[in-house]
Amino acid sequence: MQEAGLELSDEKTRVVDMSVEGQWVEFLGYHFEVMKDKIKHWPRQKSIRKMQDAIRAKTRRCNGYGLKTIIHDVNEILRGWFGYYKYSYRLTFNQQDSWVRMRLRSVLRKRSGRSGRGKGFDHIRWPNAYFEAQGLFSMVGAFKAIVSPQMR
Repeated sequence: MQEAGLELSDEKTRVVDMSVEGQWVEFLGYHFEVMKDKIKHWPRQKSIRKMQDAIRAKTRRCNGYGLKTIIHDVNEILRGWFGYYKYSYRLTFNQQDSWVRMRLRSVLRKRSGRSGRGKGFDHIRWPNAYFEAQGLFSMVGAFKAIVSPQMR
């Protein structure tokens, strides 16, 4: 490393023993952690926040775009994010899919003259199947399509 002129940052670098349960490290947008003698990985919180911020920008309640246009824009973000994190711990995608649908329900709620987040009756009014029919990319569905049944 010294020949290449590279130095390790004391603030960002730490040495861990990945054979000990509870140890973790964050690297290239992933959080790696030892759990029950296995190393599991999922997106780090900073990566999730960055994706959510990008989706927030596309799902403003008063943005003036039609739902199909909003979903098209959101799908680009979701497909790219999923492409990078597709081998993460399986529960990651359920949480993110739910969060995206909540944002879209909030847009629809505002357009029907109501305020607040998409919740409660909105799940009956606009069920998950509604968004699937509108073409919303599902990370859970994509994960199930690529992962073997033993890993689910």
